Amino acid sequence: MSENRPILTTRQGHPVRDNQSTRTVGERGPATLENYQFIEKITHFDRERIPERVVHARGAGAHGWFEAYGKIGDEPASKYTRARVLNETGVKTPMFVRFSTVAGAKESPETERDPRGFAVKFKTVDGNWDLVGNNLKVFFIRDAIKFPDMIHAFKPDPVTNRQEAWRFFDFVAQHPEAIHMVTHLKSPWGIPANYREMEGSGVNTYKLVNDQGEAVLCKFHWEPKQGVRNLTSAQASEIQAKDVGHATRDLYDNIKAGNFPEWEFCVQIMPDGPNDHLSFDPLDDTKLWPVEDFPLLPVGRMVLDRVPDNFFAEVEQSAFGTGVLVDGIDFSDDKMLQGRTLSYSDTQRYRVGANYLQLPINAPQPGVKVYSNQRDGQMTYSVDGTGPNRHINYEPSTLAEGLREAPKPAKDYHQPVQGNLGRYQTSRTEDDYTQAGVRYRSFQDWEREDLIANLVADMKQCPEPIQLRMVWHFWHADEDYGRRVAEGAGIDLEKAKALPPLPGRAAPHKRLQAETYTDGSTAAHKVAAE
Repeated sequence: MSENRPILTTRQGHPVRDNQSTRTVGERGPATLENYQFIEKITHFDRERIPERVVHARGAGAHGWFEAYGKIGDEPASKYTRARVLNETGVKTPMFVRFSTVAGAKESPETERDPRGFAVKFKTVDGNWDLVGNNLKVFFIRDAIKFPDMIHAFKPDPVTNRQEAWRFFDFVAQHPEAIHMVTHLKSPWGIPANYREMEGSGVNTYKLVNDQGEAVLCKFHWEPKQGVRNLTSAQASEIQAKDVGHATRDLYDNIKAGNFPEWEFCVQIMPDGPNDHLSFDPLDDTKLWPVEDFPLLPVGRMVLDRVPDNFFAEVEQSAFGTGVLVDGIDFSDDKMLQGRTLSYSDTQRYRVGANYLQLPINAPQPGVKVYSNQRDGQMTYSVDGTGPNRHINYEPSTLAEGLREAPKPAKDYHQPVQGNLGRYQTSRTEDDYTQAGVRYRSFQDWEREDLIANLVADMKQCPEPIQLRMVWHFWHADEDYGRRVAEGAGIDLEKAKALPPLPGRAAPHKRLQAETYTDGSTAAHKVAAE
């Protein structure tokens, strides 16, 4: 039957032979700009909705400030990064933060079971730095080429216009790397009580670069001083019956009352390089870095102390991009990060306009002078400063009157890259079950019960092939996990266990199911092969 299905093609009719991986230099190397299939796919996806955001449509925002401790853990911050925003103490860097849900429409309830966006714009003295993340510390997929497929599956059915559980789990069943995120999402952690009592994470792997041109891998995290609080499905339903915008109201009411929410900004650090001694790839955003091995190191604090004057001008028109970095913070070869870096800025130019960076909410702080040769486009209302000769909007110029390049750092960072160009699914991403099982066992009883109840309700809406494959995944993460979902939904556990591995994948290894940790982020590298 499968041979009779049409072949996936590009809009030009070219057959798509690999829809799972972007082209990279070697198995873990950077993506290349000639990823035409990916570029065509993601740029069309960015334009699928008018005028609201394709994802993160429902949101709220607030202004505040960031203050660095001048240290990363017990070490001077300069040991790891030359970014001034993380080194200079006594400076309050202006910030704007936008919280959001992901899949829901602009007027959808804030009690939806959905990841929460946590996008932060630092307006530093060296220009803007955008850290665009979520409340949960992992993601569903590890390659950006799958993002349009994922969102299509999670968004409403194109025929019925309803979000359907079977569509969500049909996608997840074929992408076992999503099981870790699903275990988070379907537990109470999938419905934060509000924005103030919610963690934030950059999710992707970045790099910090110091004055010597030395780099380390890092992950960024926001830890709320208010503590973390989540809701069960029943609690969320009770709130939604009375208020569909409870989280926005809670945020604004507390700020207006002077109860300013605060987060501690932390990083995890790992040596740059392949880190082959780990059984997980640190560039894989479906995996956590175990905090026992890579502790959360405090860097600074963020305080939100002002609500927007106008929701549309400041929240709706706010625009973030993962490529907006300051010197001392750099990209890793994380495939999701590299794909997001194209997609975010592209969609902002489409959604808000070519000159979205001229809007006050997106522009750098007033002390930062903007000089570029970018010109024109819809809604231009100012021209970037161009030096003494406004006739020269190009670089370089023989007349030495136009703009010039900035001085290069004394020691820049140069990443070695070697490998054959191709499409890869890395060998260290084969284990998609250990961390999901650790997370399941880390939950308190009431969290596990809510997780199982939510999954059972979803499984009852799915056809048998999806039910069986999902139980197979859950059982391989943790035998109790799979058994409870199967029993609750009336699914034949033995029939599910008898399924073969997904095509092209080896059978999962047997895991150390006794390992349990409070935050669910550990034992990721402690895998016992059969």
